[in-house]
Amino acid sequence: MASKLEALERWVNEVAARTRPAKIHWCDGSEAEYQQLVKEMLADGTLIELNQQTHPGCYLHRSNPSDVARVEHLTFVCHKNEEDAGPNNHWMDPAEAHAKIDALFDGCMEGRTMYVIPYCMGPIGSPLSRCGVEITDSPYVVANMRIMTRMGKAAQERIEREGTFVRGLHSTGELDPERRFIMHFPEERTIKSYGSGYGGNALLGKKCHALRIACNQARDEGWLAEHMLIVGIENPQGETRYIAAAFPSACGKTNLAMLIPPEGYRRDGWKVWTVGDDICWMRPGEDGRLYAINPEAGFFGVAPGTSTATNSNALQSISRDTIFTNVAVTADNQPWWEGLPGTPVTDWQGRPYDPANGPAAHPNSRFTVSAKQCPTWSEKAEDAQGVPIDAIVFGGRRPSLLPLVMEARDWAHGVLMGAAMGSETTAAATGAVGVLRRDSMAMKPFCGYHYGDYFAHWLSFDQPGMNLPKIFHVNWFRKGKDGRFLWPGFGENLRVLEWMINRVEGKARGVETPVGIVPAEGELKLDGLNLPREAATELLDIDTAGWQAELDAIGAYLDTFGTRLPERLRQEQRRVASGLSADTAPRAATA
Repeated sequence: MASKLEALERWVNEVAARTRPAKIHWCDGSEAEYQQLVKEMLADGTLIELNQQTHPGCYLHRSNPSDVARVEHLTFVCHKNEEDAGPNNHWMDPAEAHAKIDALFDGCMEGRTMYVIPYCMGPIGSPLSRCGVEITDSPYVVANMRIMTRMGKAAQERIEREGTFVRGLHSTGELDPERRFIMHFPEERTIKSYGSGYGGNALLGKKCHALRIACNQARDEGWLAEHMLIVGIENPQGETRYIAAAFPSACGKTNLAMLIPPEGYRRDGWKVWTVGDDICWMRPGEDGRLYAINPEAGFFGVAPGTSTATNSNALQSISRDTIFTNVAVTADNQPWWEGLPGTPVTDWQGRPYDPANGPAAHPNSRFTVSAKQCPTWSEKAEDAQGVPIDAIVFGGRRPSLLPLVMEARDWAHGVLMGAAMGSETTAAATGAVGVLRRDSMAMKPFCGYHYGDYFAHWLSFDQPGMNLPKIFHVNWFRKGKDGRFLWPGFGENLRVLEWMINRVEGKARGVETPVGIVPAEGELKLDGLNLPREAATELLDIDTAGWQAELDAIGAYLDTFGTRLPERLRQEQRRVASGLSADTAPRAATA
């Protein structure tokens, strides 16, 4: 296939000379191409056909048991200057990294097809979108990239018009954990991944491009590439407010993106619209507001825990035309994982199911599906200009201290909230209770440069003429003295989002505390909710002594970023700490 873009053709030829594939296929993204790939993968066992009566167009992929998750310790960010990578990344000198991984690529595609995948992250016609090309020897990667990105002919045409693209080179290699690296070269806008077929390591448009490389692009070009969902909340008057929210893993991100309003809210006419469940690119508009797109076209979701009770919208989304990875199957060949009805007969490795071997579905088993199949999918996800963001929400899993919701007093305070966020471990997960892991803006595994510089970039948006979103922090996971969650969560979280929207619209006054603004009495709508008054009070309680210790810990965390920490963020930490010292009397806000 002839390409007008010489730089792309030259790079493809260079890669082919190194990897020596049997043939080269330029992907056009068509349905016919996808069906041919599926046919070939069914023939060689890469895919297994699932029950086409219950799950039409659905297939199962079983990955190598040593290749089932992202590998942070083998993921490198290769800035020319080690300091630019920061303490939040593993660094390798770019020349050394290229040499190390290029040696692995030598001849690795012999006997295989080399696929050239032009793709666009975001709507094809959006000025906020950015393009890339992934070269891979995995047809499974091609099939997933077709679902997750705008892939094929239209993307290639945009690349030829613009002349720029992120380069991604991938090979599954031998799937040897000892010969596995995921390398990022931010200055070169290049990614090289070898030895893994797992999504986060192999679908290079996702975390590698849309976060680690894109956040470098965003810093250079004046926008934000964030690990955030985007959700629209439509009130009974038909007005929609858009919220972007960042949470570490296991904090209900996908559930919030596809939230189902409580019965009373549904009856009153509230609706929730899903724009994105994982990644958000935000850029200032001419009116000073931040406008956001979801750069992805699909969901790469965790299957276990997805059920009618927890997220029926996600479950409906994956009833057809879905690629499942490492789930179990039932006797009649339906996909299965813990939380679903039915009984598995074959586990994720293809063995007869035996509880002694562990869970039937791998805990990180996945589904890949087009976002358009979600019942709450918003057509605004295809809007070239993006949606205006009214509120940014940070959150973590904290059993105590952090209230259900609080609002930052200004942008700098909000950046501090995001920088300080994190989750506490549980005994079930790690054997150690209450170990707090900071995960600033939920970007710890994905921020492709020094966190200190990243915080400075966030702060740089606070300029005259900007009409920035309000920033909030939520904690759905606060527990009472009996160890049970105080807040029911799931759809009931809409009550908290409604308060945020009321704050945005000037309809709620809130109560100022040294750590943020919390709902005033009666502002959090609790009717129809069986929530004892003492629980409502405890959810919003501000423990001054506990917060003083927290601010000291936040200060120590910020110290780890050394001289690159913005002084303004340090001043903000001191301001909040000083406010707490002046506020020695315990206080509680009531709902």
